[in-house]
Amino acid sequence: MAEGVTRDDLRAAVASGVIDEGQAVSLQTLSDQRMGYRANMVGDDEPFELFKGFAEIFVTVGLGLLISGLLGLTAIFGGFALIPIAMMALSIILALYFTKRRRMSLPSIALCVGFALGLLALMDGLMSDAVNASLLTGLAGMVGIAIYYRLFKLPFAMFVFSLFALMAVTGIVESIEPPPREGVSSGRSLIDMFGVTRYFDLRNSPYMAIGTLVFGVLAFLGAIYFDTKDPHRVSRYASTAFWLHILAAPALVNTLVMSNYTMGGLGTVIAIAVLTVFTLLAVIIDRRSFLTAGLVYMGLLISQAVSETGTDWAPVITMLVLGVFVTTLGAFWTQARATIMGALPDFPGKERLPPYAAGLFVSD
Repeated sequence: MAEGVTRDDLRAAVASGVIDEGQAVSLQTLSDQRMGYRANMVGDDEPFELFKGFAEIFVTVGLGLLISGLLGLTAIFGGFALIPIAMMALSIILALYFTKRRRMSLPSIALCVGFALGLLALMDGLMSDAVNASLLTGLAGMVGIAIYYRLFKLPFAMFVFSLFALMAVTGIVESIEPPPREGVSSGRSLIDMFGVTRYFDLRNSPYMAIGTLVFGVLAFLGAIYFDTKDPHRVSRYASTAFWLHILAAPALVNTLVMSNYTMGGLGTVIAIAVLTVFTLLAVIIDRRSFLTAGLVYMGLLISQAVSETGTDWAPVITMLVLGVFVTTLGAFWTQARATIMGALPDFPGKERLPPYAAGLFVSD
């Protein structure tokens, strides 16, 4: 059987300028449809590439040493106040080669982080006496990273952009939210131990939780936008969506599940229902981040149910049940998704999600 065009071939062609990303997506779509997407698919995983080989790790270490040395010279001859500006300038200059020309993954991520840290340090110095430094820093960071993303088309930059957006949301909430309500307790010591109710529990901190929820919704919509631009996931759009899902999933899952879980009683039932919905959503959009974000709550709910039977084996049974569930779903993800998607009626955008059935041919 003849092989179709591989994704590595297309990425190399895009990187070398032979074709653009739109043409790459169109070519891969045609190839996949003619051969059958699932038969031609490399596994059933989400595309994610942190580094391509040890050479990128080696280059990243070198970049760290080089930037550190140049920043040291800046501090000696120009003063410490120039370090943030120098760091941002160095990151951009080096990214013009390692990101825009060489398309190296790990060095590009490191340079983006360097630019963001320089911008954060610069804003921290300028806004030290501002009334709402978090909001102003977050907004400035969003603008700076948006320009960075526009210039280098780096998917990871959207992750950093979202972090600055979350900082801006925190700044808005801090300016309007009253002090936390002392009389409200989650009633779940394990959740309280990590202090996360401050950010996600609608009863304990409603303004912050609503802000986190709004952030999660916007990040999710942005991720879906990029996902639908590349349903076959061969270009940077899919990678950009991946990084947005990484932040959207915990923001949504934590807020909606924790706010119900900490109530107990009926809230526990609602939390289970919400987790079920998120599990189905993860399968439908073919993104595992929502399922991963809910694993902690699944474990807590299973452990609670087992403990109520009077057994002392709750931790062991919880790990076994979760292990069987995650392993089974991971092994048969493609088949489970094909069954669920096939059973669902048509809905807007369904055809723009990743293909879910074998034998997707086009007529000759």
